[in-house]
Amino acid sequence: MRKKLLPLLLALATALSVVPASGVLSSASIPSIFDELLKAPALSNPAMVLMDGTTGEVIYEKNSFSQRKPASVMKLFAAASTLTYLDPERVFTTQISLGIKPKTLVIQGDLDPWISLSHGVARKMARESLPYLAFNALSAIKKSNHGSLKGITVEYAGLYAQDVANFKSFWAKRGFKPTMRSVSSDHTLLSTGDYIVADTSPSIKEILNFTIQWSDNVLAERLARLASRAAGNPFNDTGVQKTFNQLLASFEIDSSKLIAFDASGLSKENRITAHMVGQLLFRLRNNPQYELLYESLPVGGISGTLRSRFLETAPTAVGLVRAKTGTLNGTVTLAGYVESVDREYVFVTLADEIPRGTKAEKKARDAIDRLLGRIAAPNIPAEIVESTPAP
Repeated sequence: MRKKLLPLLLALATALSVVPASGVLSSASIPSIFDELLKAPALSNPAMVLMDGTTGEVIYEKNSFSQRKPASVMKLFAAASTLTYLDPERVFTTQISLGIKPKTLVIQGDLDPWISLSHGVARKMARESLPYLAFNALSAIKKSNHGSLKGITVEYAGLYAQDVANFKSFWAKRGFKPTMRSVSSDHTLLSTGDYIVADTSPSIKEILNFTIQWSDNVLAERLARLASRAAGNPFNDTGVQKTFNQLLASFEIDSSKLIAFDASGLSKENRITAHMVGQLLFRLRNNPQYELLYESLPVGGISGTLRSRFLETAPTAVGLVRAKTGTLNGTVTLAGYVESVDREYVFVTLADEIPRGTKAEKKARDAIDRLLGRIAAPNIPAEIVESTPAP
């Protein structure tokens, strides 16, 4: 309980000791100050854009049209595509049955992106549990074959290759080594016999929230591919690139400089521009369809991958920054929203020319935090108090 209260108490303490609004940079003074701050050696000539979150006016930009590595900021495209093409309430069910044919198991998958290898974690987070499915299947096939586990064939559809490998590994450790056979979904429907077990995932909105909060690479890849298929594109990296292009086109954003080798940001061949991401974040902000994306973003000094940021580098920004982080060797990125007195800014910072190594990454992150600390301040509406006439 103490650990859970610490971030809240810290945020409260920060709010109470925040610098007055007069100490925050005005939009007019930002360009000259940011020009100096972005000369910091730790950032090594980054790309940046800062926009008024209400009007879309560009307040500051530097190298904003140059192609840069996004790192995990690429997950913003995956998240936006997920909310564009998939139903946030959708869940995924994986069912296992005995086959009509003797000595067969049938797995009717649903391409669940989030099957857990830990039964405890699965139950705690409402995930599908691979051990639960696999153990029940093992017990049933053993019982139906008088204790024998030899000569069994598992016919499956709707499983990711990694999940197939995980089923095989789980069973092999228990002496069960079936022949695995990929079939069509129609085939599984026609081949299903007696029901054994099924498990259902949480909704896409819950999965997406975890993906963005903790920058989960596997989930981002799988959600993007599901969105790609729903958008009528191939279920692969090529399809994801097409889907991201479609997404940007739907918002009238130029996608000519977008290069998407994956949806997670792991590839160093990915390229985006700060301007492109800024425009996307601006358009998503006030669209109710994408409210979940905003709510899922980590909050500086409080949650997710930003829980340890700003606490020492820019304490007045704690609780005022919502953003997606990104890190590769030689790259540190951050993109999202920052509250600043009477407005909210959209910002994107892409530092992909920094030296390699964890020390250089930390210096770059600290420099970005301090930069945002110069404009972060709570938006506290003025209260109008009616005075009581003197007697």
